[in-house]
Amino acid sequence: MGFKFEYLLSILPDLALAALVNVRLAAVIIAIALMLGTMLTVLRSLKLRPVNAVVAIVISFVRGTPLLIQIFIAYYVLPAVGLDLTPEVAGIAAISFNSMVFVSESMRGGLASIDPGPLEAATALGLRPPVIWWKVVLPQLFRRIAPVLINEATIVVKGTALLSVITVVDVLRTAQQMASSSYRPFETLVGAALVFLVVNLAISLAGKTAEARFAATRM
Repeated sequence: MGFKFEYLLSILPDLALAALVNVRLAAVIIAIALMLGTMLTVLRSLKLRPVNAVVAIVISFVRGTPLLIQIFIAYYVLPAVGLDLTPEVAGIAAISFNSMVFVSESMRGGLASIDPGPLEAATALGLRPPVIWWKVVLPQLFRRIAPVLINEATIVVKGTALLSVITVVDVLRTAQQMASSSYRPFETLVGAALVFLVVNLAISLAGKTAEARFAATRM
């Protein structure tokens, strides 16, 4: 059975429509991960030994286990303790938790490169720590780690494809359904790959454009 380019073109609109699910989930996940990652970074900066010990265990678990297993835990294990989540909510929870750790690690590395001068000036002016974080630290920090955050966003988008295994009807699951009915898995999987490629290229382009604008405003 040869590759049919015409069939690939015919299924791309449906796959692009299914990609809206991935984009929507990724947008929610990225927002949650940024918020939780920032909170985790601030918490770790307090240098509370018991807290940092727990955080270290969590980070080791997330970095040392596959994302797919974390998704299975959210969807199949959490109901056993009373948290019966829908497939989308379980997927958002699992990937957000995973991404939160990598965002926090990136922010932790970025903190070391921030000029201490503005921080010392803010402290000398008597600003409270929450104000210093919000007005001085975080704006600099997000600018410095912007490339890392863009890369993390593309990883999140690709990670949403794993949610097809818990019945979320996204690009990959739609492609699988098309392959089952048409017996043409090659074209459908190539189509799914192309859709993910376009989405991630758009994210990368938007991120680079935003970086350039930030750089221009600082000059």
